[in-house]
Amino acid sequence: MKISQFFIVLLFSTRLFFSQEKSRNTAEEVVSESKMLKKAVDKKDESAEAESYFKIGESYFNASNFSKSEEYFLKSKNIYEKLNDKQNLEKVTRKLAQSQESQNKLKAAAKNYEVASNVGYSKSKKMQNSNDASRLSSNSVVMRMDAIQNNIQISEKENNKEDLAAGYSQMAEANLEVKNIPKAEANLTTAYNISKEESPQQALAINQKLTDLYVVNKDFDKAIAVKKKVLKEDFVKENSKKEVEQIQELADIYIKKDDPKEAINLLKKSYGIALEKGHTLEAQKSVKRLDSLYAISQNIDESVSLYRDFLGKLPDLVSKDKSLVDEKILEDTEQRISQLEQEKKLKDELIRKKNLFNYSLIVALILLIGLIFFIFRTLKKVQIKNKKIALQSLRREMNPHFIFNSLNSVNHFIATNNELEANQYLTRFSKLMRGVMENSTEDFIPFQQELDLLQNYLALEKTRFADKFDYEIEVDENLNTQSLKVPGMLVQPFLENSVWHGLRYKTTKGLLKLKFEKSAEDLKITIEDNGIGIEESKKQKTEHQKTRKGRGMKNTLERIRLLNDLYRKEISCSIKDSENGVLVEILMII
Repeated sequence: MKISQFFIVLLFSTRLFFSQEKSRNTAEEVVSESKMLKKAVDKKDESAEAESYFKIGESYFNASNFSKSEEYFLKSKNIYEKLNDKQNLEKVTRKLAQSQESQNKLKAAAKNYEVASNVGYSKSKKMQNSNDASRLSSNSVVMRMDAIQNNIQISEKENNKEDLAAGYSQMAEANLEVKNIPKAEANLTTAYNISKEESPQQALAINQKLTDLYVVNKDFDKAIAVKKKVLKEDFVKENSKKEVEQIQELADIYIKKDDPKEAINLLKKSYGIALEKGHTLEAQKSVKRLDSLYAISQNIDESVSLYRDFLGKLPDLVSKDKSLVDEKILEDTEQRISQLEQEKKLKDELIRKKNLFNYSLIVALILLIGLIFFIFRTLKKVQIKNKKIALQSLRREMNPHFIFNSLNSVNHFIATNNELEANQYLTRFSKLMRGVMENSTEDFIPFQQELDLLQNYLALEKTRFADKFDYEIEVDENLNTQSLKVPGMLVQPFLENSVWHGLRYKTTKGLLKLKFEKSAEDLKITIEDNGIGIEESKKQKTEHQKTRKGRGMKNTLERIRLLNDLYRKEISCSIKDSENGVLVEILMII
């Protein structure tokens, strides 16, 4: 694969690995409602403003993005409370409670159900919310069942199928508490049949609960039958993303059933659909699961072939993936909403200041001081945010630098017709990259994870330069490797410098030592090699090498500076020639 393709891989895979994919309809609905929100704000129509927030929250709720829906429902609720609009306040407070319940924020949800009950505009709504509050607050299964049954009767009377399906699903959970498996199974089946016509997203969630019930009880055949049934539904067949997700879940059941062959076939199918329809995240999930199965069977060739195929098709896959565009649209829309809110706040603030100035010059002066303080705090927050963005940028900039050097090693094995070594190196490299990518968004990671990454990295370099150096890693037994957190990939550039600029130029076999020591409240990291040293390394550089500006060490030192500014870690680093090579010492507070 060309190097340019790998840069494309890095650019998009980092973003996709942690992004939350949103549906096309959600993006369109949010954009449309944001326009209505702007009109409402311009006209100072608070009721329309609250309704726009509510509809935006509903769009996120229907897409199962419950944290976002909670955010917008809360904005809507605050305005309706100000307007004392009880009918709409009941509506939005109930939805807010449902969002919180979906995130397992049970105390907050129960409180909001109670609020919705107190402001209920009809007897049935008042009773329904009161039942939900009791359901979440009660420690008695019998009382919870009574509350759920009451809500089922209300939902049936009002023909509210969404709440009716939710009621049967909640009853199934209560059945499981008293170990009434057949009743739980029956209630989940009823809930699914009710919801599949009106709310596909709800139907999928209920189907998953039923599947999990069978899997927990090791009734894999029933679990497979239920999952195959949902794959035949029109709302799944017409939505390729949902189809891929359901096939992946079916494959997981076969894995638990100890049928890896069928699981592999299903994951290949889901991978093919994802490639064809342009679902990057789903394709990546299929690749990871297939890789795990190949690893268990020690089928390295299939694993390498799979990753090569995925990396080769990734640029075309990304170009077809509409979800990336939708995600950007949503991000821009939310920024515009935020800016709109800020503008509204600023306008209100200016009006308030003007009125206060008319009353008293002293009050105006106090407000001015308060405004200056507010601006100072805002600038401080912006400065901290910018530093965090810069730190994240530097951390991610290390990835292409690291990948480039690693690929040079793969190229070396290929150039020397050492296909076996190349395959082994690439397999180790892929495992290392997975570890690096999984921690790429965190400023600090558990020490054990960092140690594993460094051991893997040194093993790779040892494979490349087997005749050039040996290495030793010493860890102080007083260090708590599980609870201690350290900056990820902070040590790796120093190890890389030792290998590539010091040890590989020795005429005899060298030694690289990595040592972690605990002293009082400090962690001391020592990297020592008996290579040719800093000055001699500079002398041996070619003219081409001298013209190139190395980024690895510069970025690492800049990361240390930013970490010290943001987290007060007081990390210090010294690099110097020793008697036999180069000595690097890093000190940080733990």
